[in-house]
Amino acid sequence: MKRLFSLLSILSLACTFMFAQTDAPKEENAANPVMTFEQTEVDYGTIVQHADPLRVFNFTNTGDAPLVIKHAKGSCGCTVPSYPKQPIMPGEAGVIEVRYDTKRIGPFTKTVTLTTNEGDQKRVLKIKGKVEPKPKEEEGVPASSPSIFTPNNKN
Repeated sequence: MKRLFSLLSILSLACTFMFAQTDAPKEENAANPVMTFEQTEVDYGTIVQHADPLRVFNFTNTGDAPLVIKHAKGSCGCTVPSYPKQPIMPGEAGVIEVRYDTKRIGPFTKTVTLTTNEGDQKRVLKIKGKVEPKPKEEEGVPASSPSIFTPNNKN
């Protein structure tokens, strides 16, 4: 009988502790970071193969707590983001840089997913454009370059 009473007491105590561990409700006036972007989509337009791959997304922390970007991930290996590793204080601005592999020909639409301390939802940035092949150069010596066979009359 003592064992049964002890077992019930322990079980009751464990249940009490288990239900007491629920999350406390968030305060309405708690300080939160807010990431405000100038734009969340960048259009490269039509570019030539091997053109400048870098584009930037400017943002400001319009909240009232430091903003921390925990992770930034491109939708594929051809889209590489870089982001500030230090906290962005309220009112301060930051930049997310995105490099797209412009050696790939054709239209593209890619995303960068950001994980921050704003909340559970992730931010998604988008890049798009079209890469056209580089114009082919004629084979042989280009006509505009000096040669040992043509005199250079510039003095």
